[in-house]
Amino acid sequence: MDLREFYNRFSLDESLAEEVGHNPYYLRVESGLNEKIQVNGHEMIDLASNNYLGLATDSRVKQAAEEAIKKYGVSLCGTPIATGYLDLYQRLEEELSSFVGLEETIILPSCYQANNGLFSCIAGAQDLIVVDRYAHSSLIQGIKSVSCKIRPFLHNNLEHLEGILQRSSGYKQVFVVTESVFSTEGSMAPFKEIVQMCMNYNALPVIDDSHGIGVLGKSGRGILEQQGIDGYLGIYTASLGKGLANSGGMISGKKGLIDYLRYYCPHLVYSTALTPAVLAGTVAVLEVIRADFEVLKRKLVTYQQAIYESLIEGGFTVSTGEAPINSIQSGSKEATFILAKKLYEQGILSTPFIEPSVPVDQGRVRLIAGAGLTQATVAQASEIIKRVRRL
Repeated sequence: MDLREFYNRFSLDESLAEEVGHNPYYLRVESGLNEKIQVNGHEMIDLASNNYLGLATDSRVKQAAEEAIKKYGVSLCGTPIATGYLDLYQRLEEELSSFVGLEETIILPSCYQANNGLFSCIAGAQDLIVVDRYAHSSLIQGIKSVSCKIRPFLHNNLEHLEGILQRSSGYKQVFVVTESVFSTEGSMAPFKEIVQMCMNYNALPVIDDSHGIGVLGKSGRGILEQQGIDGYLGIYTASLGKGLANSGGMISGKKGLIDYLRYYCPHLVYSTALTPAVLAGTVAVLEVIRADFEVLKRKLVTYQQAIYESLIEGGFTVSTGEAPINSIQSGSKEATFILAKKLYEQGILSTPFIEPSVPVDQGRVRLIAGAGLTQATVAQASEIIKRVRRL
């Protein structure tokens, strides 16, 4: 193949952004996640980030990160298995295990890597993975890397899931994979019922709690606390870059399994360790959550409700869910980009989703009003939202 022909295969179709006059992706952010953020030289209200508790710029978290840099430098320049396994690594693993109530934890550079690397280590050709059809790309890509049978079940549909499990007795091991919070729409998995169903059919549940950890439950410990799931025997993954306001991902579960993954999960073994600042920052976030969660959660819920009411008053159709997410049903990819543009031009940064992140013509524009905002800023955003529909 001629090299020009090869590179022509990767031509980027920018017609949608050109037609709308706005590309909402890869916008240049020139500040931290403060009360107002700088984007492309403009001051914006941030309703786009996953900084649920507003702790990404918390002074206590920044101080912990700074102290870690002074002691350890900016990197250990090695993998955890070689030169990167700081005492901070071990401390954070223990803290996270205690926080979610599971035996053991490993930490990877991202939850995408955690979900990608997990399934090739735990599933084989004689196994079946049953997965919610709305599951995150990281889970789907990880599952596809395995030679086992894959069967999707209708989103949060327990009847459909049970029907599949009833017909799945011929496999060595069956896994049921879902998320706690489906972030494009804010819906929440009926995970307690799924866990019970797995027990009934000898299946092993796998939950991605990326949008739940630090947010759900009476003390922010995630989906297991929120739904009262005790003695969980399945596998748990989560991002450290959303409610926990840092970066990285985790896999938690039974000690024997996690010890195995320490040596046989390539996404961990061959990846440079997280930086000291991130490790110390995440420890600090867990401490803040233990001390201040009730106040932070109250703000988060109050702000989410205020934005929701402004959206309804503005005439938008909003998906309903228990998570602190407002998801506008925007329809086509063109309509989704246009709405994101209107919000952007009025000073609100949002997160638009089009295919393949969501089904065709089921676009979403997501708004998350984190606890780090103030009532005045949320009120300002609410007024903007109410008039956007009329522009």
